[in-house]
Amino acid sequence: MTLLLKVTGMPKSTYMYWQKRLVASSPRDDLETVIQSIYEENNQDYGHRRIGLALRKRGIVVNHKKVLKITRKSGILCTKYTRKSRKKYRAYKGKVGTIAKNKIRRRFQTPLYYQKLTTDITEFKVGADQKLYLSPIMDMGTGEIISYQMNERPNLAFVLETLEQALQIVLPQAPYRVTVHSDQGWHYQHKKWVSLLKKNKVYQSMSRKGNCLDNSPMENF
Repeated sequence: MTLLLKVTGMPKSTYMYWQKRLVASSPRDDLETVIQSIYEENNQDYGHRRIGLALRKRGIVVNHKKVLKITRKSGILCTKYTRKSRKKYRAYKGKVGTIAKNKIRRRFQTPLYYQKLTTDITEFKVGADQKLYLSPIMDMGTGEIISYQMNERPNLAFVLETLEQALQIVLPQAPYRVTVHSDQGWHYQHKKWVSLLKKNKVYQSMSRKGNCLDNSPMENF
């Protein structure tokens, strides 16, 4: 088994989860073990959303609410980044590209998964003088973080990588047109961002200038 895990790159906890699930009627205890393993492997700085993404990468698809319930029960808490250590990154530099219409118009709720997505950039203070930037994409219908990237600089590349990762997950499962909403930050006006959306026939939507309530699902994340 050791050789198999080494060749496939599969964590031992994931292997044990699937092995026990095949013979057990309730895999809940095994799922708790995998979640605890992910938490410990990442220096105890993963919250329930990032744990959910890590589970998905291991082939374990679990509703984010269930992951949250288990992390709370197990006392798992991400303490590395708090609201005091993070703030919204101000990416607005005026009109530098395409300003899309606000197609969402605060109609955030939808019964269709992956129909309405939203994104933003958050700045984290790490230590005395370091910063990290987080670019997530959220499904408005479920509150699930579909994809994310972190980087030491808020450049265009890591924002595009977030979108590419999300589209790979969303498009094969969404039989309808998808809309991606954002603020008017320069990344989202850039021709490469706009082109990637058009290429994949995805609608682009933007908040009105200086109106954070137009993107409240992501603002409250």
